[in-house]
Amino acid sequence: MRQPTTRERILAAAARLLDEAGLAKATTKEIARMAGFSEPTLYKHFRDKEDLLLAVLHDGLPYIDALSDLPARAGTGTVEGNLRDMAEQASGFFDRSIPVGSAIFAERDMLAKQRARLREADLGPQLAERLVAEYLRAEQRLGRVSAEVAPEAAAALLVGACFYRAFVRAYMGEGPGFTPDVVTALLHGLTPGDSPS
Repeated sequence: MRQPTTRERILAAAARLLDEAGLAKATTKEIARMAGFSEPTLYKHFRDKEDLLLAVLHDGLPYIDALSDLPARAGTGTVEGNLRDMAEQASGFFDRSIPVGSAIFAERDMLAKQRARLREADLGPQLAERLVAEYLRAEQRLGRVSAEVAPEAAAALLVGACFYRAFVRAYMGEGPGFTPDVVTALLHGLTPGDSPS
């Protein structure tokens, strides 16, 4: 098994410290200590604390990689299964990123840098919706999703539900995690004639 790189260890320590102690206590000195390095080691990999915190959001994103493959999964497995997999990954990502994102929202300069990075890399919340909508359009072409469904609206509902549940858990300290019934409700609608059997 591959050992984590120095950069990966620093990012993991920063993410853990942000989650456990918050932005104010996530000093570079404490991050370095948790990662098992000296503070100057951090600056070999990151320009400053802001750069490190932004990297926490960007570098550990297996969710984005998995989501990028979603449109190619059209026609494989089941639509419900594919969307459940995506929603579970999205929920896990939001659970991890909301504490970091909240810290970034508290710092206007850091937020401006974050927005610039997201635009430059074509990342951000809109990417998830765009890829889910692309997947749904592909499934529509295959006849596996109704032509009456608005892919962008359905994508916003699903990604939004994942985000909302993670936000409630972060804000209240408790709440429901990802549940497959969110996907089922989206796919089968709200009217009695559309209910699953």
